Amino acid sequence: MVGLGPGSADLLAPMALECLVRAGAVVGYDRYMDLVNPELLAGKTLFSSPMKKEMERTAKAVDFALSGLDTVVVSSGDSGVYGMAGLVLEYLEREGLLHAVELDIVPGIPALCAAAALLGAPLMHDFCAVSLSDLLTPLPLIMRRVRCAAEGDFVIALYNPKSRKRGSYLAQALEMIAAQRGPDTPVGFVRNAYRPDQEVRTATLGSCDPEWADMLTTVIVGNSATRLVNGKMLTPRGYYEKYGRENAGN
Repeated sequence: MVGLGPGSADLLAPMALECLVRAGAVVGYDRYMDLVNPELLAGKTLFSSPMKKEMERTAKAVDFALSGLDTVVVSSGDSGVYGMAGLVLEYLEREGLLHAVELDIVPGIPALCAAAALLGAPLMHDFCAVSLSDLLTPLPLIMRRVRCAAEGDFVIALYNPKSRKRGSYLAQALEMIAAQRGPDTPVGFVRNAYRPDQEVRTATLGSCDPEWADMLTTVIVGNSATRLVNGKMLTPRGYYEKYGRENAGN
């Protein structure tokens, strides 16, 4: 299981690169396979499929592994964060193959970290991630998690904020958060982080437009202490309050 990071070859972890180099087979969602350098795929057994075919990809990858091929399943970001790692592990468990297939999970830079780096320093205090996709999770449960995170004053990273069938979920979530934190709360939108068509926006809950987001966007909403600093989001950790300015530089 390999996380490709946000998409730039410069941000592919060395361990993940090594796995791809030595792989005999590579499996993944077709969009994510397109993120892999073609030279790394040359001469290998490849299998890709569209969205909603995760079970098919998992079964194919396990078949490759059982045939003796060193097999890599790619995900964007980190394979253990809304990626394929959990499904593959569960498949091996349910099919009684945990001892027949050796599973290694290689970390990658997750979307929330890539987005945070481009937005400034929004994740300096406690934060959480919530996916707004209701394909596998009921919408009432998703919104309950958003509400609880807002009440707990977490910085919130919102994954899968919009799609053609889910045009209103992000607006609902932002409205729910604003009711707890107020319209001046900073929010950042990052689309296609570290890819050629990257877009980065910062605003406030009162001035942002949910239409800025699509399925390729990560949205980060600040907590009650987050502020905008020269267009960057800053969530103070509390060093100045704890130690005072006199200790700066010591």
